[in-house]
Amino acid sequence: MSAGTAQKLLAAADLAAVRQSKYNARKRVNQVALTLSLMAMAFGLFWLAWILFETVRLGIGGIAIATFTQSTPPPNEVGGIANSLYGSFLMVSLATFVGTPIGILAGIYLAEYDPKGWLAEVTRFVNDILLSAPSIVIGLFVYAVVVARFKTFSGWAGVIALALIVIPVVIRTTENMLNLVPPGLREAAYALGTPKWKVITSITLRAARAGVVTGVLLAVARVAGETAPLLFTALNNQFWTSNLSEPMSSLPVTIFKFAMSPYENWQQLAWAGVFLITLAVLGLNILARVLTRSKT
Repeated sequence: MSAGTAQKLLAAADLAAVRQSKYNARKRVNQVALTLSLMAMAFGLFWLAWILFETVRLGIGGIAIATFTQSTPPPNEVGGIANSLYGSFLMVSLATFVGTPIGILAGIYLAEYDPKGWLAEVTRFVNDILLSAPSIVIGLFVYAVVVARFKTFSGWAGVIALALIVIPVVIRTTENMLNLVPPGLREAAYALGTPKWKVITSITLRAARAGVVTGVLLAVARVAGETAPLLFTALNNQFWTSNLSEPMSSLPVTIFKFAMSPYENWQQLAWAGVFLITLAVLGLNILARVLTRSKT
């Protein structure tokens, strides 16, 4: 074997050794990163499982027929949270009814009519602020604009506060889902002479309907557990009422009030409310996942 060949073999061996060393170093870094990621995941799942376990353990104990048929009771007496369930259902439903059309129409405008105009940029900027704003700020805003002006807490004020939380979520979801629709669908419809409004309603919006519905469900799941906006708007009501011009009870506010009380029956009802609202939010999220999966 010549000296040149030997040198080439030694150089190749050195290069292979360097590559193997780098590979081993990357493998060690990858194992460390994977271990840290698994530990972080286990840490989060541990607390989540503990919270769910305590919610189920303590919440089922407060579930009874009276929970769904009677209004909030005085201390140390039998009662339920029927008025709170009804108040939450009514305000969340009306907020969704008000906020969903506004959010969908704004999302259609941003995605289909003026995606790069100055009005669209301003709308996206304001929408991002609303998405990141704490809900208590929205509650204070509605308190200053509605409650202080009319000098009374009311269910309508609660509806307005919740609708202001629903709208930005629906806008963002609608715009994103419409942007995912292939441009070829629009171009094919335009080539056939279809007007723009017909293309939006029959082609793009129909293609993105699963994602839009998912956004609406996620918005409902978010506002269903909001407490701070309702403390400044609807306040609370110990009695059953269907009049939205009066203070109205809601499940999150009742949970907050009863959980802070020293009375055992109120604490049991608070845990029952936590259990019910957790089931509702979990069900909405599962439904949103199912709709998204069936579309994809």
